[in-house]
Amino acid sequence: MLTLPDLLQSTAQAHGYRVAIHSPSGCLSWRQLVERVARSADMLRSLGLHPGERFATLCRNSVSHAQLLLGGYWSGIVPIPMNFRLTGGDVAWMLEQSGCRMLMVDEELAYLLDQAQLVPWRGRAVCVGAAPGIFGIPGTDSLLADARLAAPHAVREDDLALCLYTGGTTGRGKGVRLTHRNVVANALQLARVMAPAPEDIYLHVSPMYHSTDLKATVVSMFGGSHVYLKDASPEDVLDAIERHRVTIASLLPDMIARILKETSVSRYDLRSLRLISYGTSPLDESTLRAAMAAFPRAGFHQCYGLTETSPYIAILDEEAHRRAVTDRPELLKAAGRVLPGTRLALLDDAGSEVPAGGTGEIVVSGPQVTDGYLGLPEEEARVFRQGAFHTGDIGRIDDDGFLYILDRKVEVVAARGANVYTKTVEDILRQCPGIAEAAVVGVPDPFSGEALLAVLVPDGPAPPLAAIVEFCHGRLPAGQIPGQFMFVDGLPRTPLGKVKKQELQEAYRSQLEAHGAGGRARRRARPGRA
Repeated sequence: MLTLPDLLQSTAQAHGYRVAIHSPSGCLSWRQLVERVARSADMLRSLGLHPGERFATLCRNSVSHAQLLLGGYWSGIVPIPMNFRLTGGDVAWMLEQSGCRMLMVDEELAYLLDQAQLVPWRGRAVCVGAAPGIFGIPGTDSLLADARLAAPHAVREDDLALCLYTGGTTGRGKGVRLTHRNVVANALQLARVMAPAPEDIYLHVSPMYHSTDLKATVVSMFGGSHVYLKDASPEDVLDAIERHRVTIASLLPDMIARILKETSVSRYDLRSLRLISYGTSPLDESTLRAAMAAFPRAGFHQCYGLTETSPYIAILDEEAHRRAVTDRPELLKAAGRVLPGTRLALLDDAGSEVPAGGTGEIVVSGPQVTDGYLGLPEEEARVFRQGAFHTGDIGRIDDDGFLYILDRKVEVVAARGANVYTKTVEDILRQCPGIAEAAVVGVPDPFSGEALLAVLVPDGPAPPLAAIVEFCHGRLPAGQIPGQFMFVDGLPRTPLGKVKKQELQEAYRSQLEAHGAGGRARRRARPGRA
């Protein structure tokens, strides 16, 4: 059966005495962990929750958080990890929209219950790891002390395992329904490229409310172990790799860049590290090359996927990275090859498959693809059609089967009568001397309808606009060179590093209203024309 309780039981049976968890307080074997999971399941039942019902977590990465999620799978009670960095209003909306009955919150995050929108949830809240007393709500420490070993609930493959809210860059996220089959199937698909082994030790750095964390399922499947970091700094990451002999680290691009910029990697013993995987947003070519030089013993994986695909569709593996730095540098911009068992098509606006080498919207089907969203039937009908998920990403596939992501469909700009993929323009601008970061968006233009605006973060004094435009000439077609520029101190990003382009467009409109179109581009957050 492709269910998470079956996975846990089979791992405990085959690797019972191997280490499952490394933590400052000691190690847990797989048998010990599964016993704790069974007690967590009994605790959830003692709170009046029944199979099929839902509870939310507002927790940082931790062993306790992991046990809660696994306890939900074990009991058939559906966990919904939520982003604790969101406003109280957004969290309250998700709690109501998802139909949660209980809220589990870290003791360190209990202050969130002071927010007006979350005060009503105090009566349905439990503090994770805390004794009773905070706001008068119970704590898991005392509840687990009285819990017994619960038998696993007889879940089916197509039963809901968990719900995750997308980290969208516009508006509120969507609650994605993920089944046991979705999660376990994607772990099996990843097994071929990740080559997991019982000796592997996986470092959880990405927040557990994000689908990236599901990647660790394949490590559990093969008897590997886990290390959890909360609010990790670059030094924390390197220290954990050295101390626990981590073999696999899943890092956000921003964390990789910070490690290279803020630490001395050579000071740490990182010989155990065999794989660094990254994704969620692009990693520019120069940073990737620097990372490969800094971690010469580690292979690299570029991971492409979405919450709706549990989460992965394609992987650019170690061999492709090696080829990229020798004779195929264009591969550094690829998302990788499609995972086995995944059907991927590129469709045009009419819904027809594009010819070989053409560009189109990425549409996927496979065992890892969710069947929809929580309480959003119109959105569900829009993106799930004829058994396939329309991702909203524009891509192409080369003759060797490598997938390239060109842009989000909604971010393609119709400038000067032609479609422009903003990611392509951003890649060139980031190579320009004096530019640290770049984002390109479409803005209204009285002459052509839509124009390209480049929002730039300078690396020191802002370079002259003429120098930027000259750099783009010869590297971009004339119609893809931005006609307007805005310098800012930093790009607004989600907690996972995605640029909030809607905020950039709003900032541009506000600056136009305040200063007019003729404002000088050299001034921070003020628009100007090339």
